[in-house]
Amino acid sequence: MAEINKILIANRGEIALRVIRTCKDLGKQTVAVYSEPDAGTPHVLQADESVCIGPAASSQSYLVFDKIIDAARKTGADAIHPGYGFLSENADFAQRCRDEEIIFIGPGAEAIRVMGDKTRARELMEQAGVPFPPGTTKEIESEEEAERIAKNIGFPVLVKAAAGGGGKGMRIVHEESEFKSSIKAARSEARNAFGDDRVYIEKYLVEPRHVEFQIIADQHGNVLHLYDRECSIQRRHQKVVEEAPCTILTDELRAEMAEAAVSVAKSCDYVNAGTIEFLVDKQRNFYFLEMNTRLQVEHPVTELITGFDLVELQILVAEGKKLPFTQNEVEKNGHAIECRIYAENSRENFLPDTGSLSKHRIPAGNGVRVDAGVEEGQEITINYDPMISKLCTYASTREQAINRMLRALDEYEIAGVRTTIPFCKFVMKHKAFRSTNYDTHFVPEHFEGKKLDEMEDVDKSVQALAAALLKTAGEDEATASENGTEMKSSKSAWWMNRR
Repeated sequence: MAEINKILIANRGEIALRVIRTCKDLGKQTVAVYSEPDAGTPHVLQADESVCIGPAASSQSYLVFDKIIDAARKTGADAIHPGYGFLSENADFAQRCRDEEIIFIGPGAEAIRVMGDKTRARELMEQAGVPFPPGTTKEIESEEEAERIAKNIGFPVLVKAAAGGGGKGMRIVHEESEFKSSIKAARSEARNAFGDDRVYIEKYLVEPRHVEFQIIADQHGNVLHLYDRECSIQRRHQKVVEEAPCTILTDELRAEMAEAAVSVAKSCDYVNAGTIEFLVDKQRNFYFLEMNTRLQVEHPVTELITGFDLVELQILVAEGKKLPFTQNEVEKNGHAIECRIYAENSRENFLPDTGSLSKHRIPAGNGVRVDAGVEEGQEITINYDPMISKLCTYASTREQAINRMLRALDEYEIAGVRTTIPFCKFVMKHKAFRSTNYDTHFVPEHFEGKKLDEMEDVDKSVQALAAALLKTAGEDEATASENGTEMKSSKSAWWMNRR
């Protein structure tokens, strides 16, 4: 075992601040790295030390191995936490850390490499007996052969990038005539996003739910799950609203999926925190989608229902310690919801918005958690992900968690940029979400920008009615004041009679 004393966080914003907080709880020193425009941001100010690693472009700062390693050397950091995004799923960086004898707080390079390649991962799942959607287990070599397979499994099908994720390099093909053009488009996008144009095909599932399981594995062969999350509210194949636990899983299905998730982790000798993602179809059949070999954005909802600090567990595992609990000791309690608050214009297809946060007043109160990486006055730029914060609520029931989220969204005050707050309110109020009768097509099926205007019109009508009632009450009070003597006499008589 190797005790970690100082941790460099190779990230920025919300997740960097999140890691720093747990490090402080554990009494461990922290080092922040930052690009030039990030000087003076919360994660830099909260760390014990900080090192500038270059200009705004991540290709010249947060993604440069040498600059991160050099910062660790200069500050004496003996471990690196990659957060999520940037270098968190870069197998070469994980290997470089180990070659430099710096502890990488994450899985081994080979596990990252295998699970980051979607076709290799599908081959591994086939060997492990974990179900995955029908399609090719290897990348497409011949368009003719791929077209034959697509016809065999039936349209619609998905063309997906073998490397990367986040919805890039993905195309839904509804009919044969679209197939070849979709492959070309997916290849081009994958090449631009990941430098790898390999693609594969799989059956497109009807009315799928996106359900994932959090796992944690130590270096002593213990692999445990920390239950499930529902992540079906998405735009551009990226999550916006998540909740835990998933509402559609029976005890039997949950146990079966949890067992499959643990099998996935064991199949690649996985160590540290990771997430196994599944699609669940209308008939409640589940299929392996992918494994994220890092901490997930939505990890707070798991922390809220289990009581575990996932970053603390990551550090503990990286130090070579055994997990301090067994699977039987992992319990889920209550319900948690997370809304990602992005600087995006929900009315215009969620286009990123930029500007200065002239106001940023976060909600508070019982059962409310805000993980933010920005402060009032800070600029939201095009250089990085437009997420402002993660707003979470927790309660004993799902309905209470939803109502608490609506209250928190109403309290949240942001000015200077447009955000996803109106969209999140729309989701929380929608009957499909509240009844749990929704899937990954929620946005295209239920949402369009003008519906936010309709919702605001209703809110304004309610406010106008409330104002009218207050005005009427005020007029009544004034009238009562004019007749004060009569009223006092009447009250006195009533009181005397009552006595």
